[in-house]
Amino acid sequence: LCCECGQSHLLLDNHLYNFQDEVDDELICHICLQPLLQPMDTPCGHTYCFKCLENFMQEYNFCPMDRKKLSFQQCHKSSLLVRNLLDKLVVLCPFKAECQQTMQRCELEAHLQNRCPGFKKYKSELQRKKNLISKGKDDPPTKVETNSPKDPEIPSGGSSLVAESSAAAVVSLGTAEPGLVNPAFEETEEGENLPQRTSLVAETTTIEIHREDPEEELGMRIVGGKDTPLGNIVVQEVLRDSVIAADGRIAPGDHILEVNGINISSVTHCQAVSFLRHPGPVLHLMVLQEKGFSNKTVQQDSTSTNREVIHVTLIKRDRSEPLGIKLIRKTDEAGIFILDLLEGGLAAKNGKLSQNDRVLSINGQDLRQGTPEAAAQIIQTTESRVNFVVLRQPGLQLPELVEDGSTSSNSSSSSNGGSPVHHRRRLDQNHYRRKSTYQKGYVSHEKTVAIKKEPKESLGITIGGGRDNKNKLPIYVTSVQPIGCLFRDGRIKRGDVLLSINGIDLTQLNYYEAVSALKSNAASHSVLLKALEIHSLNSPEPSLDIKEQGFSWSPLWITWLGLPSYLHFCQDIVLTKGNLESWGFSIVGGFEESKGNQPFFIKTIVPGTPAFRDRKLKCGDEIVAVNGVPAIGMSNSELIPMLKEQKNKVTLTVVSWPGSLV
Repeated sequence: LCCECGQSHLLLDNHLYNFQDEVDDELICHICLQPLLQPMDTPCGHTYCFKCLENFMQEYNFCPMDRKKLSFQQCHKSSLLVRNLLDKLVVLCPFKAECQQTMQRCELEAHLQNRCPGFKKYKSELQRKKNLISKGKDDPPTKVETNSPKDPEIPSGGSSLVAESSAAAVVSLGTAEPGLVNPAFEETEEGENLPQRTSLVAETTTIEIHREDPEEELGMRIVGGKDTPLGNIVVQEVLRDSVIAADGRIAPGDHILEVNGINISSVTHCQAVSFLRHPGPVLHLMVLQEKGFSNKTVQQDSTSTNREVIHVTLIKRDRSEPLGIKLIRKTDEAGIFILDLLEGGLAAKNGKLSQNDRVLSINGQDLRQGTPEAAAQIIQTTESRVNFVVLRQPGLQLPELVEDGSTSSNSSSSSNGGSPVHHRRRLDQNHYRRKSTYQKGYVSHEKTVAIKKEPKESLGITIGGGRDNKNKLPIYVTSVQPIGCLFRDGRIKRGDVLLSINGIDLTQLNYYEAVSALKSNAASHSVLLKALEIHSLNSPEPSLDIKEQGFSWSPLWITWLGLPSYLHFCQDIVLTKGNLESWGFSIVGGFEESKGNQPFFIKTIVPGTPAFRDRKLKCGDEIVAVNGVPAIGMSNSELIPMLKEQKNKVTLTVVSWPGSLV
């Protein structure tokens, strides 16, 4: 729990308070819909919480209310009068079972630290748990027995692409696992002319993650589980400025095999989430990392035994501050390298980066096959901490540069590149309908909630999603506050998808349009809400529910799979490749007589391939059509030839759900 507000929230999120009285609408942030914290004024006359506005401006360049062009540097603190009014709002102590006191918001922290019996009891219990963890940290990990067949032995032969772990075992994936039809691994007729590209190389590595706060989230999203077609647990995304991003060794597409000695390669999605959310100062992860296709150049490069992986963190005073690094490409090796450190620059003053270092990742973004432009974009959009993971080989000389105007990038210059643009298409899902209940154990049903209320009484909910969200999610409830009419009524729950309010359709709205619709309709004497509830037929593990309360809550990835197809948002992803390349992704799912119709999912994206370079396709994405032809009802043996027939270009229509946060 936060020591300032006494409630559970992410370290970088706003504090949470239980206000005694209804707060005037003029003092509400229109991003989080809560009373303002550290209020910031925009030039166009609107006011938001500092953290809400800072997070919003990382993705957008306009004011959330009137959409006028805006940058964070143009905003300034609200007046002292406004800040004092907010600090004097009366709040309830969050430990209401042991303490019924009320106080001004600015006095809550001192109350918790010095006078609150509930917070004192909580701290004593927390210290007791930490002592138990510390006492047992040297005990051998407990193995969980599963009914899965014994894991096959991993061959010890082969060469590692990046010598990140001296104990790494390398496996050749020349053939796919049973039931996996994989266009990335298909041998082509031209294969005889490419002796240097013989098989796919992967590496198992044990990674030790340290965290100062044993309860801090790792900061990655996962998909998969034995109760899904994906089978294994796969990393979908690494969040910026997280524990995993700072470590730099785990990347999207990695398969997590073990957590603290426990085999999770054949557990359910919820069980894997529970294992990965388990608190502790040290976490041991065994991961399988695909390194791309083996070839002669790579094998020659990997003969060096004196290479070293180095972690460097540079801290910018503001987003616009340059690091003073010049990045280049080589003619004979993929990736990006440091050409020069500008004298007097932030990197040169830090002294830990060197010329010739190969950049493996920045803020958890895998750049092993990246470009200088992509690296510059990550650096420029980072507010403060820039975490580098680089590979150093002493004595290596940089060869001749590629003759291309875009090969070098100075992090102080502006980038013409940006986030990939997904062309929005009309939400006409009739062509791609599928049965929504294929995901066993999860069902959804619509409910209508009619409420009589006072005009000034708030609904008392916070929401997430919106069609402007990067995953194009429907609007869903992230929390039901203990104030407001919906908490009193009890029928709307966290995780419900909101369909309409007083007859106004919410399913096609972006986040701010939905906020506006909810606020305007909440002012009436009666409210009619239609919502979709998605719930598990099996009771979730208690430990999972308890742990979720400490996270910035969002539904688990597996629950989205039960969403009806009319709420899906499809995106077209166009991939192009050369004649001698494979597309670079593997798929699972499709029709099987024993399981019926199952969706197709992206399971693997191979480094160095067209799918990897495009960066729009993610592990866990559902393929609903190929070149406009619906995939529903197809088997693997029907879909794979369609993909192989496309020689140089293919359009994949996909639905992308955010992975579960751990």
